[in-house]
Order: sequence, then C-alpha cells, then structure tokens
Amino acid sequence: MANNTQRCSHCGVLLVVPQHARTIRCAICKTITSVAVVVRPDNDPLHRVHCHVRRATKWVKGLISQVSTQGMYPGSGGYSNYNNRPMTQLTYPAVHGKKRALLIGVTYRSRSYELQGSINDVECMRYFLRERFGFPNDCILVLTEDETDPNRIPTKMNMQAAMRWLVHDSQAGDSLVFHFSGHGSQRRDVMGDEIDGYDETLCPLDYETEGMLVDDEINDTIVKPLTTGVMLHAFIDACHSGTILDLPYVCRMDRAGFCQWEDHRRPEIANKDTSGGLAISFSGCDDCQTSVDTKALSGYTTTGAMTFSFIQAVESEPGVTYGRLLADMRSVIRGAETGPRINGPIASLLKKVFRSGLTQEPQLSSSEMFDVYRKTFIL
Repeated sequence: MANNTQRCSHCGVLLVVPQHARTIRCAICKTITSVAVVVRPDNDPLHRVHCHVRRATKWVKGLISQVSTQGMYPGSGGYSNYNNRPMTQLTYPAVHGKKRALLIGVTYRSRSYELQGSINDVECMRYFLRERFGFPNDCILVLTEDETDPNRIPTKMNMQAAMRWLVHDSQAGDSLVFHFSGHGSQRRDVMGDEIDGYDETLCPLDYETEGMLVDDEINDTIVKPLTTGVMLHAFIDACHSGTILDLPYVCRMDRAGFCQWEDHRRPEIANKDTSGGLAISFSGCDDCQTSVDTKALSGYTTTGAMTFSFIQAVESEPGVTYGRLLADMRSVIRGAETGPRINGPIASLLKKVFRSGLTQEPQLSSSEMFDVYRKTFIL
C-alpha cells in the first residue's frame, strides 16, 4: 500500500499521506490540509488513529493525576519491594475467553533515559484491540508505572508472571497478544544459539537491579507453551527487537517489497519452536537498530514509531495481508525519516523535529513460514 506525499497548505512541509486519507495534520504548524474530498471523520482511517492517541492521552493524564501522590514512581520508594510480594497476591484477570492480551509500557520516569510515549502506546493498543478486534476489556492485562495495583507495575517479576498468565491454559482457537513498549538492549550470547552472537533483551522498570528479560526466557515462557490451534501475536516497540522472541524464521523485505524467509534455526541448539501453535512477531527494528518514540508521526503527542505505524496501517486497509502491513509500516516510518526538504526560517525547527532520524525498519518473524502477501492479518 503506497503512501503519497503532499505539502502542508500553510508552511509547505512535505507530509506523508497514507492511502485513503482525506486530511492530514502538519506536525509543525498543526494545520489540517485537505488531501481530497472532505469525508466524515468517522470514515477517515487516519483520523481514527489520531482519535486513539487523543483518547489515550486523556486516559493517561487521569491515571497520572490519580497515582502521582501515591509514591509509585521510580526513586520514590513505592516500587522497591514489589519483587518481594508472594505470587499468590497477583490480581490478574481470570484466564477466560478466546482473546486475551498483555500490554506493557515502561517509561523509566525520572531517569536520564526516560521515554515519553510508552504509556500512550499501551493505551492506544488497548483501545485498538477492543474496538477493532473485539478483545474483552477484562481479558486485557496492562502493566505500566501508572497502575495503582503494585502487582501491575512493570518490574521483572511482574512481567514474568504476566507472561505466564497470558499463555496459561490456552486452547485451540485462542488469540493471544503481547505488546511491549520500552527499552530493549543486547548482551553477549552465552548459549551459542544466536547467529550474530548476541541475545536480545527487554528492560523492565527494575532491570538495573533485577536484570533484563532475555530472548531465551521470553521464548521459553510465551512461545514454547503454544499448543496446536493457539495463535500468538507479539508487537515489540523497543530497540534491538528484531528477533526478541527467538522465532526460527525472519522475513527479510527489501525496499521494493520483495520478501524472503531467513532460517535462524541452529540444529545443534535446543529447539525454539512452539508446541504446535503459531507465533508471529512484529518488532520496531532489526537487532542492530534502535527504535524511537516521537511526535513526528502523530503530530501532537509522543508515541512509539512502530506502534503508531502499525495501528495506522491496519486502520487504513481492512483485510490487509502481513506483507502489505509490514511494507506500509516501513513506508510510514521511512517518510518521517526523510523529513521535509525545504529551506527557510523554520529550517532549524525542522531539524529538531526530525533529529531522531527514524532509520528503524520494522521486522516480521514467525514460528513457521507462510506467504506474507496471501495471509490476511487477523487477531
């Protein structure tokens, strides 16, 4: 699905216009430019994506106001003893229904590497899963620093328990979703199962004291237990996340959209497959790349580039295939990476807006190979 470009009617910035969009908001001057005939906003896919972010922002502000006086932010002492709580006190949703999701957003507040868009990403995904794919609200488990339940703060222990909850007693026909927005990293591979010699990791809120979640453990927890008929989709908006689930096949796509599956299996190493189910992962970037959160895509609030481009791509084309979805996500981010090519008094401002350099390329990996341009994306 190709994206068009159009100049802002006010300041002249080059805007990336998704297919079917009728209007687009400029990230610089906030002016709304008409792309074609005016349609009702409810029918405008891009407008609906913006609504996700607006609602998420309102939700987040309410949560921040609610918990800001309760000492639950890093450095306040509110989360230092969470890992000492017994597992029996976990207040997670009862495992029921054919659809359930685990959404984790970590901002690392008050630290030099604090993120601004992680909780926005989670709230966008929660709304998106409910409204677009019918996930029951009581089957969606959210872990963020803004949660009032200490067992839903994204510490390492809580993340481990929540991942076990996600796959517990899953049966044929179940659709599971795992979404993480936060920092990712790498470390030297000690098991010899990584082609590039590095394990990929996710960073919980307390990773500096409790350690990171390594791809080997993530695979053991939410990939291997998947039995026949169970489907897991993972959406990982983090740096170095290309193979974060350690799935055996990686879809390599060039700029022309040509795809080829790459086999990452190591016969001499322990099996990383499922127990008959299907696991598919969309990640924000390749293992050697970094992901960003930015205002360059939404135009008014910070989101993860991968999360925003994913929601926008699905909303823009109902019945999209996995291949078209991956290509469109890359196209949207590539447009923001290119940025405006104009001269004038706002040039310095534009450099600041696009200084993040969205050079990331979303990746697709899977527990089995399939025709990405024939298989329809569905949750």
